[in-house]
Amino acid sequence: MNHRLATALGVAALAIVLTAIFLAPTVTAGQVKEGVNAVTIAAPKTNAKPWVLKKTPDGQPDLQGYWTNNSIIPLQRPNGVTKEFYTQEEFLAKAKQQGTQDDQQTTPGTTGDVHYDFTQFGLDKSQTVITANLRTGMITDPPTGKLPPITAEATKRAADIAAEKRTQGATYDKVQNIVIGSRCIYQGAGPPMLPPGYNPAYQIVQGPGVVMILIEAGHEVRTIRTDGSPHPPESVRQWLGDSRGHWEGNTLVVETTNFNDRVNFQGASQNLKVTERFTRTDEQTIKYEFTVVDPATWATPWSAELPFTQMDGPIFEHACHEGNYGIRNTLAAVRLEDKKAAEAAASGIPLPAPAAPAAGGRGAGAGGARGGAAGGARGGAGGRGGGAPAGAPAEGQ
Repeated sequence: MNHRLATALGVAALAIVLTAIFLAPTVTAGQVKEGVNAVTIAAPKTNAKPWVLKKTPDGQPDLQGYWTNNSIIPLQRPNGVTKEFYTQEEFLAKAKQQGTQDDQQTTPGTTGDVHYDFTQFGLDKSQTVITANLRTGMITDPPTGKLPPITAEATKRAADIAAEKRTQGATYDKVQNIVIGSRCIYQGAGPPMLPPGYNPAYQIVQGPGVVMILIEAGHEVRTIRTDGSPHPPESVRQWLGDSRGHWEGNTLVVETTNFNDRVNFQGASQNLKVTERFTRTDEQTIKYEFTVVDPATWATPWSAELPFTQMDGPIFEHACHEGNYGIRNTLAAVRLEDKKAAEAAASGIPLPAPAAPAAGGRGAGAGGARGGAAGGARGGAGGRGGGAPAGAPAEGQ
């Protein structure tokens, strides 16, 4: 968690803050804040002097600082949306809708009510600056805004993995069956670096021949060498892959390969290659672009774009305790349920049916915020780093 928790005012004083980074077309923009889902436009940050890109002591563009990619825009363009950009009014309506969604609560006493209270712990999207991106979806190529068709190889790979998982028993039969997000092994840090469900903060630090990115979610660290050194042998596989960068003018270009076979980004294979481009366009904005190439998964490469917005630091450690007491307690509870079911079967007295999950609400149902049995907001079934790697991700996700 970071210091933004101190500003969490609860549902009654929910605030949405949108920084002035409308990508295109040009619009009048500012900060949108105040009140329960209310939206007020304020003047954007202005400087007396024109902005000039700063350089590091070794002469490279300075990308350093604290940044967020927090967004209400999905990776893929939603079904039924046929245009590339929203109007400013449409975007602000989406921001209001997000605030309303954050206000929703589950029904006390139901299974669905067992989840993180996101507002209480400062985990709502609106607790962090939301980048104002008028795109209807992050994908820029293909022009449809959708992922390309998956290959027959990817379909078969997903089916084989799903079949293998079924032989391993139910999700909570053993710790190895629990999705890696719930086990706090990997939180989908990237690359590519897409907005997580919460804790969407990053710190960039530069030095001669290297760029470091500290990722709040999961407290991961990316080390990007820019000294011209090559990737390690293909036998060296890592959760975050191996990143090598170089400068093209004022843009940092990073190529990442050598992923392990468990990352499962959108069902990709371990031979996934991600090329990122970081370009600082003003004091408050980094234009972040990436291209994904994996012939074993998609018929063609695909690209996306989103802004990173400057924010206040520092970033405090995201200590994920589900990998400690949580997993042990979950397995112990399931073993107790198994014991009760066995005793009931032996006695001939059936157990009462569990309460039905609440409809909707934050983190409702199995899975909750961290990707449980049915796949939650992070690392669930078919999600990044957890569950069966669905060959074709859900539309509009």
